[in-house]
Amino acid sequence: QVQLVESGGGLVQAGGSLRLSCVGSGRSFSSLAMGWFRQAPGQEREFVTAIAWTGVTNYADSVKGRFIISRDNAKNTVYLQMNSLKPEDTAVYYCAAATAIKKAASHPDYWGQGTQVTVSS
Repeated sequence: QVQLVESGGGLVQAGGSLRLSCVGSGRSFSSLAMGWFRQAPGQEREFVTAIAWTGVTNYADSVKGRFIISRDNAKNTVYLQMNSLKPEDTAVYYCAAATAIKKAASHPDYWGQGTQVTVSS
């Protein structure tokens, strides 16, 4: 089992930045691929970005060039740096984990509880 706890959400003006954190426990964090998803009201949960244990990353087109995923295995933590935020980035952001990056980007095995990000115009 893996437990994931997100933090760092909040309210920010358009054009601003936020950094989300996700701390993992319960299994060797460094061997896991990690991902971030988001769900806006009335919409399906969507993939945002993922990072393999090797550091390889991929991003949804909607966030490329604005969001950066990174990980610190010594701290069992994955980060999502969100820059140039837009009102359409408003959503609950979920941390996720899986044994491989393809799975982390599509059907993760583990989920966090989510953290709200609200971007005002």
